Amino acid sequence: MPRGVSPRGRRIPGGADGRLTENTGKAEHPDNGAKTDHTKVAAMDVPSNIFLIGPMGAGKSTIGRRLAAALDKTFVDADHALEERTGVDIPLIFEIEGEAGFRKRESELLAELVLREGIVLATGGGAVLSARNRAHLAGHGFVIYLDAPIDLLVARVARDRHRPLMQTANPKATMRELMRIRDPLYRESADLVVNSTHRSSRFVVREILKRIEAP
Repeated sequence: MPRGVSPRGRRIPGGADGRLTENTGKAEHPDNGAKTDHTKVAAMDVPSNIFLIGPMGAGKSTIGRRLAAALDKTFVDADHALEERTGVDIPLIFEIEGEAGFRKRESELLAELVLREGIVLATGGGAVLSARNRAHLAGHGFVIYLDAPIDLLVARVARDRHRPLMQTANPKATMRELMRIRDPLYRESADLVVNSTHRSSRFVVREILKRIEAP
């Protein structure tokens, strides 16, 4: 069966070879009107690109928006960018192409996104599974791992139907297994590890700013 076609004949935009189609929609997702209470940091004080990694539910998108606003950078959510590129949501990509198809598309798009300048990028939770992705992230920006305990992650995402990997009978066991595999990769990839447990996104952003500005 040609790649990109489901058993019912549905196809995700991008063709049988799995390549993504061009789309005029912008991948950036600025925080509409969100404000921070700290002064913007001079560009010379921080890396040009900051990449946020970590599990689903760690707060990458929320924290990423605030961090981008504080640093006067463009915020990009990799999952949203992929949905805009393909014209369908992530659960449908999983349904039609499976996780392997999703990961291929994710990697192709990530290779493009890291080449931008002046962005804060929130990556998908499984982006670090690919050695190629990890190399792209390490080679083009400063990587921050947002860490959080399993119980908190499950509480945040277990009922979210937009999370295909969590649609299981035992979400906590699923998350535990995902983190068993992914946590070492997050830590290996990170230039900085920040705990986001039970703290506001504003507080986490302040901590990140202090730590990346430290001499």
